[in-house]
Amino acid sequence: MTIKADHRHLYLQVIDRLKSDIEAGIFKENEKLPSEFELSKSLGVSRATLREALRLLEEENVIVRRHGVGTFVNPKPLFTSGIEHLSSISSMIETAGMEPGSRFLKATEHTPSEEDLKRFQCDGDDKILTIERVRTADGEPVVYCIDRLPASFLPTDFVEKKEVSLFSALEQSGKIHVAYAVTYIDPIGYHEQASPILNCGRETALLVLKQLHYDDHDQVVLYSKNYFRADKFSFHVVRKRV
Repeated sequence: MTIKADHRHLYLQVIDRLKSDIEAGIFKENEKLPSEFELSKSLGVSRATLREALRLLEEENVIVRRHGVGTFVNPKPLFTSGIEHLSSISSMIETAGMEPGSRFLKATEHTPSEEDLKRFQCDGDDKILTIERVRTADGEPVVYCIDRLPASFLPTDFVEKKEVSLFSALEQSGKIHVAYAVTYIDPIGYHEQASPILNCGRETALLVLKQLHYDDHDQVVLYSKNYFRADKFSFHVVRKRV
């Protein structure tokens, strides 16, 4: 499988060849790749060229390099979604042909912090509700969700019902409509709280989506911090030239 010269940089050819081999099943998911020496020799490229290709493949989350252990093929994400539209985690799981589920962890009510007061423009006497849940796909935990909002925005029996959609509960009174969200995405490694909940080892990365949900009057009505397993989910965005 030696790389043949063309007009592109060699490391780009190496990337294409390794992706093709992974797609063809020559290198399987979670399988350890041959050593750099063996790969560079079989591809007919220098180790410097191979390392650059591996670096870029790791940035794309195609492979993961574990110090002192080796390089492994990452499994393909089961769930993928654009972030241009607000879509539920349940719909992403259903699109992949799996059964969505929710596991309620806890709900705590507390006085607003300084950040809450600015974020929700609430009063110091208002109560803030923090809800922790785990979203599952065919019973397997895939997302750890932390939602924070003024308690007055939800029906009084929301916590008891547990399984009710948070968006549906927010909009139940007819006074609130979630119009859009501003999302921040951060990749992180092992997380002391989220990783054990999602049954992740130290080698499994997470994607953290922090979202500010706004109503039709540009008022923040919900703050969410969701920890997604990076080996299960991928997100993309369509960017148009202006």
